[in-house]
Amino acid sequence: MSTLAHTMMTAARSADSGLAGPGELDRYPFPESGADRVRASAWDSTDHDLGRVGRRATGNRGRGLHGQLVQQLGQMIVSGDLGADRPLVPEEIGQRFEVSRTVVRESLRVLEAKGLVSARPNVGTRVRPVSDWNLLDPDIIEWRAFGPQRDDQRRELNELRWTIEPLAARLAAGHGREDVQQRLADMVEIMGHALGQGDAITFSRADAEFHSLLIQLAGNRMLEHLSGIVSSALQVSGGPITGCDRPNETAIGHHARIVDALAAGDGTGAETAMRHLLTVHPEGERVVPAPREH
Repeated sequence: MSTLAHTMMTAARSADSGLAGPGELDRYPFPESGADRVRASAWDSTDHDLGRVGRRATGNRGRGLHGQLVQQLGQMIVSGDLGADRPLVPEEIGQRFEVSRTVVRESLRVLEAKGLVSARPNVGTRVRPVSDWNLLDPDIIEWRAFGPQRDDQRRELNELRWTIEPLAARLAAGHGREDVQQRLADMVEIMGHALGQGDAITFSRADAEFHSLLIQLAGNRMLEHLSGIVSSALQVSGGPITGCDRPNETAIGHHARIVDALAAGDGTGAETAMRHLLTVHPEGERVVPAPREH
């Protein structure tokens, strides 16, 4: 294997794991002094007790101090508390949040992979503008959904789902995967039982698996790659602004019609049923719930 190929593979593995590769930690130096230090007021509204951060650790953040610091800084950036081009001095972050240099550097590396910050020689680490963010990243979706941009995030997620899922339903009807179709039917049955028991958590989990399986059944790897968008939408808005918004018989009926259309190989019927499921009901109240605990 060539040196270049080995380097590329190492970098890819590091990116997938969320851990820094050899030598990468040095990209976030701890200066002794400098004009780019974050003013103390930039952190005034931040709770530095990382143990009190209650939202789930998603994506490749991992858990523990590293995951919590990524989430805390990510939320501050996405909410605008740390605006574009704001300098981030690792030494000050470490002091403010009472974490080690390694934790700070690893966290900044993860945020850089998400497009939220950039680290350049002689410039330091700075917050990047929204146009550079990876807006399809599950963590950024979550942070936007629970911040000042919540309304825009919910609308954008809905529009993407309206594009992705009806197409997936139509394509899925052309694949005779009886095992997956049976699993979809099982999810509908579980949702019905959960509704009768008033078990919203089980209903939501079965609903999320239903939509994930359906996209897998479509047989399109690019659509499957986008399934994370659907999963994130369901997680951050409890069944986003659709017939799934609250567990009810109507939502279950739409799911069941999708399953029936798939079994009959009726792509048009499956697509239509999905569009009905994703139709907004204007008479219902649409409120983003608090983040879920796992």
